[in-house]
Amino acid sequence: MNFIGQTLAIDSTGLAAVANALNVQAAEIWTVLHVETSGCGFLPDRRPPILFERHIFSRLTGGAFDASNPDISNPQPGGYGPGGANQYTRLSQAFALNSNAALQSASWGIGQIMGENFSAAGFPDVETMVAAMVDSENAQLNAFRSFLQSNQLSGPLQAHNWASFARGYNGPNFAINQYDVKLNAAFQQFSAGPLPDLDVRAAQLYLTIRGISPGGIDGVLGPRTSSAITAFQATAGLPQTGSLDAQTLSALVPPPPANAGNGD
Repeated sequence: MNFIGQTLAIDSTGLAAVANALNVQAAEIWTVLHVETSGCGFLPDRRPPILFERHIFSRLTGGAFDASNPDISNPQPGGYGPGGANQYTRLSQAFALNSNAALQSASWGIGQIMGENFSAAGFPDVETMVAAMVDSENAQLNAFRSFLQSNQLSGPLQAHNWASFARGYNGPNFAINQYDVKLNAAFQQFSAGPLPDLDVRAAQLYLTIRGISPGGIDGVLGPRTSSAITAFQATAGLPQTGSLDAQTLSALVPPPPANAGNGD
């Protein structure tokens, strides 16, 4: 499984639909996404960010692999190692042992929704959920919306009751990592300052995928992003303005991969 799909960025329609459904503003949404994944639903290699949880894999498989594969099947949480591609290495090892349990044992996408929560996230099975996760950030965001509604977390988010939200979203041990404190700090940032420009942010994501670093994915058209746009425009035969116009953004959208989705 390559876990690579269309890799499409959040757009204004997708963000507005989720904000309206949750009865919040964009600032509240960006608050949670920023704390979970620094606000980006894809790695530079086009796969969604994941975190593989060995204790969940152990539980879902009845501890069948604890003795033989303690690094990926263990009743004790932890042992994560580096993020990014390393988490897919761990997932692949578990996948070879029990594919369904492996997919359920990872948190997926921009909101880091656990695979075992596929039903609360609005999917009939975990495989369908993963297919959506690899497709677009809009799909990831919609899963986030469904999960919040399924777990009665819209109210705490609306009220900025970060402790209650953190308890429901991150678990009862949220205070250990100061999850509620991080949410409050992020909300102060997003409620006071400008929100990410979605077109700029999409361009930054697509530039990163193409190996042209914009200096981050934050929705701000700074000097590094402008330089990266200029570099792309040069390779694409477009006027080298360093500004983001509709033609440049359209050209930046990555083509579908040869084996789109989460198939073999």
